[in-house]
Amino acid sequence: MSRIGRMPIAVPAGVTVEIAENNKVTVKGPKGTLERVLPAEMEITMEGAEVLVKRPNDLKRMKSLHGLTRTLINNMVVGVTEGYQKKLEVNGVGYRAAKSGKKLTLNLGYSHPVEMQDPEGIETTVEGQNVILVKGIDKEKVGQFAAEIRDKRRPEPYKGKGIKYADEVIRRKVGKTGKK
Repeated sequence: MSRIGRMPIAVPAGVTVEIAENNKVTVKGPKGTLERVLPAEMEITMEGAEVLVKRPNDLKRMKSLHGLTRTLINNMVVGVTEGYQKKLEVNGVGYRAAKSGKKLTLNLGYSHPVEMQDPEGIETTVEGQNVILVKGIDKEKVGQFAAEIRDKRRPEPYKGKGIKYADEVIRRKVGKTGKK
């Protein structure tokens, strides 16, 4: 049986979980509200202050959906209580990030500054000139927007210039050597 799927999800105080028909799960907490329609085959139940996910049979598809469904609900509960954040670093001479209102402006060595608008439910902040923090309650949206920012100038292996995640390690390469 799925080790992750079997684990109950503890619902902290101040968080309400509602399960409607077609497995539409709504999680309300101090940071906001998230809702998501989960696979209809899974049986999601509330027992006291815990949410349990059960699968109908042991088909491969059901086994894979079991752990996924439980993790998605858990991510929603963590999101409305603590929220999620991703940290990005801008490395390179003359590369910088600035924030004005809901607009993030990146100078990345192109002939024009790259401007990005904060999506709904996501907040970006700039620390100094080269650290960008992406915060929000939806793990998927936070990760997606952080990936979109990183895509504007991916880190390159020779000098390490570009936008990288704070915990990312860039494999460095040695440049060309000239003729003797």
